[in-house]
Amino acid sequence: MFRTYAGWFRLVAVAEACSWAALLIAMVFKYGFGLPEGVTVAGWIHGLVFTAYVVTCLVVFSPLRWSFGVLVLALVSSVPPLASVGFERWATGRGLLTWQHSADPTFWGRVRYVLRTLN
Repeated sequence: MFRTYAGWFRLVAVAEACSWAALLIAMVFKYGFGLPEGVTVAGWIHGLVFTAYVVTCLVVFSPLRWSFGVLVLALVSSVPPLASVGFERWATGRGLLTWQHSADPTFWGRVRYVLRTLN
């Protein structure tokens, strides 16, 4: 699972959804029962996992040959609670989490070419 881009993406997407759920539960305890300590911990963990999800999306979209629209959809799916798992399921169903070999350069390969050309 952890040997592929798709495996890492799945792991981080599920972790992001779980951290969202933990934050929502902590908010219930804060506002319902007056126990704010859980939000401090769950908020910190969610912020860390959210950042990991965004970085993972930016890393895997090029090797998996996602279009820019799919990348934006992946990033937007991190905002609503539990939507990252829905995006992962959608991407799996469409074959977007499988390695697609192509002779065309990847996005980051194009960026590297432009930077070398400008240098």
